[in-house]
Amino acid sequence: MPKRKLYAGSKLRELRLRMDLSQKAFAERLGISLPYLNQMENNNRPVSAAVVLSLAEEFGLDVTELSSGDAERMVVDMREALADPVFADPSPPLADLRLAASNAPSLARAFLALHRAYRMAHERLASLDEALGNSDRATRPSPWEEVRDFFHYCDNYIDSVDRAAERFSEGVPEGLGIQNSAISHLSNFGISVKFEKVAALRNFDAQTNTLTISSRSNAATQCFQLLHQVALLTQNDLIEATLDFARFQSNEARAIAKIGLANYFAGAALLPYRRFLSAAQEYRHDLELLAGLFGASIEQVAHRLSTLQRPGAKGVPFFFVRVDQAGTITKRHSATRLQFARFGGACPLWNMHQAFETPGRFLRQLAETPDGVRYLCLARDVSKPGGRFRAPVRRYAIGLGCEITHAKALVYADDLDTSRAAAFEPIGISCRICERRDCHQRSVPPLERPLSVDPDRREVLPYRIG
Repeated sequence: MPKRKLYAGSKLRELRLRMDLSQKAFAERLGISLPYLNQMENNNRPVSAAVVLSLAEEFGLDVTELSSGDAERMVVDMREALADPVFADPSPPLADLRLAASNAPSLARAFLALHRAYRMAHERLASLDEALGNSDRATRPSPWEEVRDFFHYCDNYIDSVDRAAERFSEGVPEGLGIQNSAISHLSNFGISVKFEKVAALRNFDAQTNTLTISSRSNAATQCFQLLHQVALLTQNDLIEATLDFARFQSNEARAIAKIGLANYFAGAALLPYRRFLSAAQEYRHDLELLAGLFGASIEQVAHRLSTLQRPGAKGVPFFFVRVDQAGTITKRHSATRLQFARFGGACPLWNMHQAFETPGRFLRQLAETPDGVRYLCLARDVSKPGGRFRAPVRRYAIGLGCEITHAKALVYADDLDTSRAAAFEPIGISCRICERRDCHQRSVPPLERPLSVDPDRREVLPYRIG
């Protein structure tokens, strides 16, 4: 498919204002005319290769920052919102949505927030929620949704926390190990650590200054929980400052986000950015090998790979998703053009759903989304035992993938024929916004397409999509 032109007007303006330069001065340093710069900043013209080169040479800009990942996410979210039947008219053209996301991102986010509020109010009315008229919660996203959106629009990369975790990891004395180093740090705060056969993974008793870690959990989980507690003690000011910046709408969202940021620190300390990125590149993203090298779980490694978005040192852009046995998405993040539906489950044609049938194995899939973008997708089941007889076992499937242009960087692509179009399976994002007319696994018709029903004819679906 033809290469998409790069429109990055808002990011050009942001860079110019950050440098405190007028349009004239900025144009002179880039070696272009003032009208040309004005047209690029207003997205009337794409950013040329010569301008990209000048930005890198003159300002040391990581040109990947000009990519429209954030805008693409908003485009996908707006398309899904506009598929709602409340919008009677046909959806705006895709080009218009891209212009709105690039030129007026604040307006696009406001529209998405308004539609989300409408959906929540509508769903509460449908379920006869008695509290609808007595609380303003119906017009706000849930705390969980609010926190998920915060990480989503940060590209799941929090630079200050990531670098603090990396400094902690680099400070571990040789031969001590990161787990023993975490215990040593906690002891500096007068906290003693115990490993016992308890139900909770981690429990901190502030009265006795005792941290209890479940001995039933595996070594990677134990280390992660220790590092989480280290984050709460040693990085509290940094975490609180990040929470102030996020401006969450409720105390519940702020509390959930604090746990999320402490978890982020723990994962980034266990898998420090530069060392982990170097190993991932050297071993071609072999998840099992990386897990053994860093003493982490496969899920921790997969999730960390999707966060390697540090400006100037970015890794392969991955998507990462975790689903439960019902197909509900419990974790999601994408540094690729593939974005997950905000409502509903994952496409049933993804190999993630098959992972439950083949425990302990990596499944590979070459897939193509309706927009023509092709991906290499990995899937594997993840079981989290309760650690005792009759304790419930939590079962998930995780998915990790990248656009096919990066496939050579993955060991999993070595014997796959990525040049054959027929090798790529058609997948979607969500049935309600998927444009495919001939999908045999479609659960509901697309909201934005007219349907025709012939009572005298029955094919795979009981209707035809216009």
